[in-house]
Order: sequence, then C-alpha cells, then structure tokens
Amino acid sequence: MNTIHPVPARNDRMLTVDRLRSMILEGEIDTVVLAFTDMQGRLQGKLLHARFFLDSVLGHATEGCNYLLAVDVDMNTIDGYAHASWASGYGDMEFVPDLATIRLMPHRPGTVMIQCDLTSTTGDAVRVSPRTMLRAQTDRAAAHGWKAVAGTELEFVIYNTPYEQAWDRGYRDLVPANQYNVDYSILGSSIVEPLLRDIRNTMYASGLTVESAKGECNFGQHEIAFLYDEVITTADNHSYYKTASKDIARQHGQSITFMAKPDQREGNSCHVHMSLRGRDDDSLVFWDEATGQRSAVYDHFIAGVLATMRDFTLFYAPNINSYKRFVKGSFAPTAVAWGVDNRTTAVRLVGSGRSARMENRLPGGDMNPYLGLAAMLAGGLYGIENELELGEQTDGNAYESGAPTVPATMRDAREALAGSEIAAEVFGQDVVDHYVHYADVEIAAFDAAVTDWELRRGFERL
Repeated sequence: MNTIHPVPARNDRMLTVDRLRSMILEGEIDTVVLAFTDMQGRLQGKLLHARFFLDSVLGHATEGCNYLLAVDVDMNTIDGYAHASWASGYGDMEFVPDLATIRLMPHRPGTVMIQCDLTSTTGDAVRVSPRTMLRAQTDRAAAHGWKAVAGTELEFVIYNTPYEQAWDRGYRDLVPANQYNVDYSILGSSIVEPLLRDIRNTMYASGLTVESAKGECNFGQHEIAFLYDEVITTADNHSYYKTASKDIARQHGQSITFMAKPDQREGNSCHVHMSLRGRDDDSLVFWDEATGQRSAVYDHFIAGVLATMRDFTLFYAPNINSYKRFVKGSFAPTAVAWGVDNRTTAVRLVGSGRSARMENRLPGGDMNPYLGLAAMLAGGLYGIENELELGEQTDGNAYESGAPTVPATMRDAREALAGSEIAAEVFGQDVVDHYVHYADVEIAAFDAAVTDWELRRGFERL
C-alpha cells in the first residue's frame, strides 16, 4: 500500500483518504472520478474502478492527453497552440489528485470525485491550466501574508425539455420551467422545487455549504447560492456544481443552461464576491476597524480590478455569446465603474467589517471560475502592489455615466488581452498567447457560421 501524507478534508462532509480507503474496501465506493477543469470550464477526466485507484493511482497520478487544453468546445484538435500540437506529438500530462477534494457524488451511487492539478510528465505545473493560473495568484497573495476568499452567484435557466430533445430541436422551441418572471417568487420556486431541492441537498452532501435558492427574471431562471470560501475551494465547488446540476436535471427529465445569454430576455450572470483576509489568522484586510472605513489596501484592490477589467475581460467573458449580455438597463454592466451598493456599476461594494467585499458583476454564467477568480485576484493584487488610486464612485445610473465601457465583443476583448502589458506581467506571455489563440479559434468559428438570424432575414427577402 502506498504511503500517503494525511490531508485534512475541507469539511466533515468530504472524505479523508483513510475514509475513502475504508469505503472502497467495504464495497461502498466502486467508482472514482478524477477530473480537472479545462479552458472552457468543463470537467474532464476519467472514471476509475475504485480498487484500481486504491492500488495503482493513489499516491501517484494518472495520465491524459495534453490536447485537452488545446481543443475547441467540439473537442477538435486545433493548430497554433504552443502547449500541445501535432508537431510535438500530443503527449501526456499528469492528472495529480488533490486529496483535499474527495467528495461523494450522491446522485451517482457508489461514486466519489477527486479534482486534479495538471503537470507535465516531468512534474512541472502546466501553466496554461486554469487551476494552475489561479494557484499562481493565490501564491502571490500568500507572499503578502493574505488569502483570498470568494463566492460565486451563478444563475441558470431550467427547461422542461430534456437535453437530448433540445439537441434534436436545434435548441429551438424549448419549454421553460416557469412561464413568467419569478424573481423572488415563492410560488415560482415551488413549481421547480423538486429539481432545486435535489440539487441543493446533493450539493450539501457533496461538501458545498448551501445558502438559498431564489427565482430570477427570465422565464425558468433561478439561482442557488453557496457560502464563500478560499478561492480555489470556491472554484472547485463551482465546477463540480455546474456539472452535477446538469446531471441531476437530466435525471429529472429536464435541462438547465448556464449560457450567458440563452435568449432575448435576461442573461445568466455570475456575480463574484471577493475579499482578502490574513492568511494565518483570518484577520481583516479590507477594513480598518479603528476608523470603521475601508482600508487603503481595499481601495487599491478595487482600483486594480477596475484598471485591468478591459484587459482581463476575456477571462470573465470567455465566449462569443458572453458579450450579448452587456446591454444597458439589463443589470449586466457596461460601465467600468464602481459604486457602493450600486447594481448599475461593474464593481459594487457591499458590507462592512468582516462582511466588507467587492462584487464583480461583469462575469456571466459561462465564466470558467478559475480564470475569472484568477483575473480578479491578479488585478486586485496589481492595484495593491502599484498603489493605484481609486477614482470617484458612481452614485447614479452608471449606464449613462460616460465611464469607459467593457469590450462589446469577443474580438474587442481579444485585442485588449493581446496588447496588455499587465496581463503579460501577472500571468506570463505564454499564458496570454494561449488564451488569445483560444479567442482566435472561437472568433473564426463564429465568423464562418451561417446563423438562423441570417437565414430569417435573407433567405426570401433579400
């Protein structure tokens, strides 16, 4: 049996290695899912027989093709990536289990999931891996004696049309689970409560701390909120939640989407709340208890997030569809501005004392959590390290404020990232080049597509 250094579980609902070993040997667990989050924000990996995991993988790693960080959403191999290519032979990378992430998957009997870091076969971290990118920024914060904590508020739309039927219909004429605006409606939530309840309880049993569920504005739109945590834990939970909730919806004969803009009504947001705390003592960093006001560090952090928002938008809004959400008067931001409890600004300040935090309202439901959190933390730390001054707050309607605006298209965001000296400094030019190429691939695919909109306008009348 391999010698494993003890790793504490993140909470009492998650498993230690010793508990997992016992459950495997007793026949309670027969499948171990090893997974990592790819560029598109999807969980990818392998389903291992539990005894094989115990005997051959635990304490080591397993391998997978490095093309998994060099493909498009259809899993096509794409030329132009330095990380992996036909020229380099598409070799392996190692899936290294993070043994702090062992969680039960109650909707899949006898199954646990372990999330992974990615390394080369020589043991070097894969720098373009989203989890590695976030870990690099947490290391920057740790060098200052801080840790970053965050919560992601993720909206989705529920349809009574199963995924397979939705595919067959070309995603047209889907039946939303609610027929009207159910924002905060108890009745509206009750209509879909069998699914919401199953998701909430499954997530809790899997180690997430569930706060609440509520209806939103779009037809069939809802949100389940979870308690904040250290940023890597939050990103791990976020990735697991998106995948598992889709699986649970399928079991109910329904489907859900986290697309930023699935139709002409309100889009799906992913508001990100973040603050810094003392790394060892959980002390306040964003608040001066003596004066009862924001600390200078907090103001520099806000200034940094704002200063880098346009450059880093591709990490917050990683798809062509993401930019359809940025509409005036939609509660999705267009202005790179900040305000105190102002939902028209991209950055909204909330709370005081231990609850003092900034809310980034730019990301949509399609955000890759590791990339979005890495960008937000990197921007904030840049502001602190360069002592950026925070400009004037926006008190009124930021849509009409005249403030600089976020990129209107993925092409604009691509150009901002490609030319960003700050991005090259905080992420590395190799990482920037990788994700600029990711954007190029998506833009080229979209430019080549003939859309329903074009056919409706031009087939007969033009």
